[in-house]
Amino acid sequence: MKRFFLMLFIAFAVTCFSACGKESDEKDEPGLLLGFSQIGSESAWRIGNTQDIEDAAEKSGINLMFENANQKQENQIAAIRKFIAYKVDVIAFSPIVEDGWDNVLEEAKDAGIPVILVDRDISTDKKGLTTCLIGADFYHEGYMAGEYLIRKVDGLGLEYVNIVEITGTVNSTPMRQRQAGFMDAISGDTRMTVLESIDGDFLKSRGAENMRYLLQTYGDTIDVFFSHNDEMTLGAIPEIEKAGFVPGKDMIIISIDGGQEAIDVLKQGKINCIVECTPKLGKLLMETALKLKNGESVMDTIHPEEQVFSDEMDTSQIAPRGY
Repeated sequence: MKRFFLMLFIAFAVTCFSACGKESDEKDEPGLLLGFSQIGSESAWRIGNTQDIEDAAEKSGINLMFENANQKQENQIAAIRKFIAYKVDVIAFSPIVEDGWDNVLEEAKDAGIPVILVDRDISTDKKGLTTCLIGADFYHEGYMAGEYLIRKVDGLGLEYVNIVEITGTVNSTPMRQRQAGFMDAISGDTRMTVLESIDGDFLKSRGAENMRYLLQTYGDTIDVFFSHNDEMTLGAIPEIEKAGFVPGKDMIIISIDGGQEAIDVLKQGKINCIVECTPKLGKLLMETALKLKNGESVMDTIHPEEQVFSDEMDTSQIAPRGY
């Protein structure tokens, strides 16, 4: 009997020790620490992108170290160096421009920290500085904008159209690729003439400023306004109205992004077409970061699904955008 109770006590002790050890191991298991540098908060799109990333990190149980660069590359470089010093598991950032990242990304590579590009790409001749890009197909966005314009011109039976373009930040990935896609789409159509392309830096104030200049320079010869984002479009529309033109009728207006404010203006008929560029990249980012931490391979480029909203559809059926 004594031997029976001794064996029972030993079994109970072993069970408790194992359970305590397992609990201790679980508590000591470090979570994923993700360092993310955002460009800024210059638009509803950017704010929505930040919120989606923060929400996705919380849902995934990922610790997020967030830094806002406030539109300055030097701030982003400093943030990446901070992430390296903190020994985060993964670094992610949305580069404000394509060039000038080699040195700091070499430092991340030497530290053994994988880097994910979010929303925008970089330009470099060096290999292995980043693991993947999560973001829209900007070239395709520009191309879809051009395709819509051709359909619209066909429908109106126009013999020629004069186009003005307000681009995003010079040398940024979306600026370069959206412009390239749009120009490629319309290049074979002899009716299309681009009067001028001007940098709007993705800012509403610059959209207004540039549209004032374009109207003063070209006046009623402008048939089409192509904008690289909704903020610049929304800045430009009041200037078009002040000049005595009806946006969406006297001037075909094509925008990119798809935020709620712009969709509301599309429903009013003041914008003809908006090509979606979704800011909701958080889930894809968290899934990719977890794979990298676990040593799994990931795709070089990950694109979300996007669509086109235009006067070709019943715009009243467009669901709330959430940003």
